[in-house]
Parts: sequence; C-alpha cells; structure tokens
Amino acid sequence: MNWVRPAAIWAALVTAIAVPIVVAAASPLLAWRDPVYIVAGFAGVSAMALLLVQPLLAAGYLPGLPAVRGRRIHRWTGILLVVAVVIHVGGLWITSPPDVVDALLFVSPTPFSAWGVIAMWAVFAAALLAALRRKLRLRPRVWRRVHTALAAVTVAGSVIHAMLIEGTMGTWSKAALCVLVLIATVKVIADLKVWAAR
Repeated sequence: MNWVRPAAIWAALVTAIAVPIVVAAASPLLAWRDPVYIVAGFAGVSAMALLLVQPLLAAGYLPGLPAVRGRRIHRWTGILLVVAVVIHVGGLWITSPPDVVDALLFVSPTPFSAWGVIAMWAVFAAALLAALRRKLRLRPRVWRRVHTALAAVTVAGSVIHAMLIEGTMGTWSKAALCVLVLIATVKVIADLKVWAAR
C-alpha cells in the first residue's frame, strides 16, 4: 500500500492542472477568437500550471523525484515557463500591439496588465540569474535568496494578474489553482528556510 500516497499526490497535482485547462478549453469566450489569441491564452494557463509545479520540484516534494533530480527538472520547467510567458505575450502582441505597448509602459487602463508585466520581468530575471549563476559567482545563500525573491514576485504578480482577468479560466478553477500556487510557494520558502541566517 506504499503506492497509495504517491499516487494520490500525483493525481491531485494532475487534477489541479487539468481542470483549469479543460474549463478554459470549453469556454464560450473562445468561439470568436483568432487562433493566435487562443494559443496565447493557453500559454498563460500553462504558465500558471508550471508555477504550481516549480516549487514542488525545487523542494523535492513530488514522489519519485527526490530533491536533486527534482531541481534538475526544475531548471527545465523553468525554461518551459519562460517559453510559455513569451508565447503568451507574443501572441497578445500579434493580436493587439497597442495593448501590449500600453501594458509594458504601465499606462494600460486595465489593472491586471501591470501585474502581468511585473510577473513577466520577475520570471525573466529569475531565469537569467539561474543561467548566469556560475559566471556571477554569487554565494549559494545570496543566490538562493535573490532567486527566491524573484520567484515570489513572479507568483504574486501572476496570481493577481490571473484573478483580475475575466477570461476563459473558470472563476472557481482559476481561484483554486491560484490558491494552490500560493500555498506551495509559501510552504516551500518556509520549509527550505531561505531567509534563515545560516
């Protein structure tokens, strides 16, 4: 019966990710949208799903993926996260360049745009920091704190961004995913004691 708990954990994770995607796929708001816009939207949903997986991988919480292996996969899913964000923003740029420009300049009339941009720059900075980790020669503790801070900004900005949008993700499924992302992030930061003196 040792397989029951790991199976339940993986089933819960798959469900948490799959439900918002299925709800978004069935949304009537997609009926008259261009394919590029739809792809951009699903890239955003995928990015939120990856934000749930990332801290779990970093802490080694997923059964069958101990910390060392989980962190290795964490790097690759981080790349996928950046790609998803690029597709999300790039698709919106293709469909409506003025809206994206306004968002990047923080002059958009829609509040969710600013939070999305903040999250975007934070995830880019976190990825860049990870890529340049050896060249920067930062002490491990300093690197972890900066990387974690950027990840926290990414999560906070993304959650606020998602919750303020009335889009294809269902209200309850979106809220549930956002809450899970926040819980996972806070728990991992607390458990790993990133801000501890030693």
